[in-house]
Amino acid sequence: MLGDLWWLQGEPARAADAYLAGRLEAEQHAKSGEAAHCQALRALALAFTDPEQADDELDLAHQLLAHLTLRATNINAAIVALIRDAGTPTVNERVHALRTELDIAGLTSMTPTLELAAAFHQAVLDNQNALTATVSRLRELTSNGDFTYYTDIAHFMAGLPLPAGHVAPRWLDGEEATRSRWRELVTTRRERLRTGR
Repeated sequence: MLGDLWWLQGEPARAADAYLAGRLEAEQHAKSGEAAHCQALRALALAFTDPEQADDELDLAHQLLAHLTLRATNINAAIVALIRDAGTPTVNERVHALRTELDIAGLTSMTPTLELAAAFHQAVLDNQNALTATVSRLRELTSNGDFTYYTDIAHFMAGLPLPAGHVAPRWLDGEEATRSRWRELVTTRRERLRTGR
């Protein structure tokens, strides 16, 4: 649960540590499904900050998933790969394929996370038209009250103001600190892509 809390605040390193603790605890209790789930989420958190480490963590998630039938966790792993690869040419096509897979699988509760991954990619590319469409989809997907904070995070990543009259969630460190952390994740990825690091 702490991992879920930290990554939403734009603190993926703290989230990754919490997910690691969750995985280790699950392994101690021989809960292989929970261990795989925590490992996939650890990779998700790290994908925002360190694509190379996320790649290693994703490999471990795939190993843990190899003998399990956890479709949602496998799709989470695919979303991790999108975040890891944000700013590269193949992401858009893979986002479209995952949207279709989620619809067919009836796992529409995962669609907001997929759209957030798409927003990260689009923010890295500074693709304002695509971002506008993604934010609109996020707003529609979260209109029932679930995951409404994803819309805020998409605005933060893109450096966009929130719409007038928007009811913002309560962030642990306040909106500006959270906005700044998410925006920095985007600008850091841009710089990484620019310098080829």
